[in-house]
Amino acid sequence: MAMEKKLSYEAAREELAQVVSSLEAGSATLEESLKLWERGEELALICQEWLDGARKKLSAAKPKAE
Repeated sequence: MAMEKKLSYEAAREELAQVVSSLEAGSATLEESLKLWERGEELALICQEWLDGARKKLSAAKPKAE
């Protein structure tokens, strides 16, 4: 299985929004909905990893109060 190139935060967020819209439309079959849900979970994790990384960088750059 080929490893997927890591998506940018913006690309993952945009695809996640599309997945949510598709699920909200309710026109997908159960099998399609499950695949969309699983993809949404993957995309949410990618977004969270980006946000966690940004939070760490900001914390490291912030001067410590004495």
